[in-house]
Amino acid sequence: MKTYTNTGSKDTRSGFGDGLTELGRTNPNVVALCADLIGSLKMNQFIEENPERFFQIGIAEANMMGIAAGLTIGGKIPFTGTFANFSTGRVYDQIRQSIAYSDKNVKICASHAGLTLGEDGATHQILEDIGLMKMLPGMTVINTCDYNQTKAATIAIANHDGPVYLRFGRPKVANFTPADQKYEIGKALHLQDGTDVTIVATGHLVWEALEAAKVLNEKGISAEVINIHTIKPLDANAIIESVKKTKCVVTAEEHNKLGGLGESVSRILSQNQPTPQEFVATDDTFGESGTPAQLMEKYGLNAEAIVKACEKVVKRK
Repeated sequence: MKTYTNTGSKDTRSGFGDGLTELGRTNPNVVALCADLIGSLKMNQFIEENPERFFQIGIAEANMMGIAAGLTIGGKIPFTGTFANFSTGRVYDQIRQSIAYSDKNVKICASHAGLTLGEDGATHQILEDIGLMKMLPGMTVINTCDYNQTKAATIAIANHDGPVYLRFGRPKVANFTPADQKYEIGKALHLQDGTDVTIVATGHLVWEALEAAKVLNEKGISAEVINIHTIKPLDANAIIESVKKTKCVVTAEEHNKLGGLGESVSRILSQNQPTPQEFVATDDTFGESGTPAQLMEKYGLNAEAIVKACEKVVKRK
């Protein structure tokens, strides 16, 4: 069984900040916009090195999306930065009309996604954003798992022509993917081979899936783990080929089970490889205030929950 090592927990938002800084040094067309959350989005270094390429919009997120769309007309590659809640729900009309419908090359970079925003509570813990963004025609949706992958994805999306939603988080989480990785949009990563159940995970739940696979192995259940960092376009072939072997699947995400990764996987499998499936996701609910660890445990978004879901789905084969 392949093992992965946490090389030192880091927050994924710092991966975004460091990736943006590197882009500032290598791509003169990259510009950044922020809605009064520079520190939270880790954009300070980019601003220090490129003050003429930064726009502080203030608490006016809808205006920020419109300005970003306009900047693309002159050949700039705008990266917008604010919390995931304010990057999507608050400005959905502007994204739909000015960015997605108009096919503008805007990179919507969203921090503090999901329950792990923590103590700020339900009003800020958006659990619907993946669904909102994946429904927009032409929108690429990315949800990275650790610092290294977030940095690599940030750099990669600058070379992708078209609108992108890049989702990452607030807390420090395990950093286990290679620092020198080549990030490929739409290409799932096979982390663990298995024969009894497929675990398809995204974001912070990828590390939890790997931890769950260890426990399952001790119980005599061989779990295959797939890292879905790109939710749209989804690597359908990787999922189908794995499930043909294991005959069942568990999807794991820090998102509402309605509209998230799990539903995308269900659609693909129902059309190609009908398969028993269990969902590890929030169950049509809002969050609440608490530490990230407390919330992930209460809402069943951890390795223990993945183990239970795998044990359940294996019995359904």
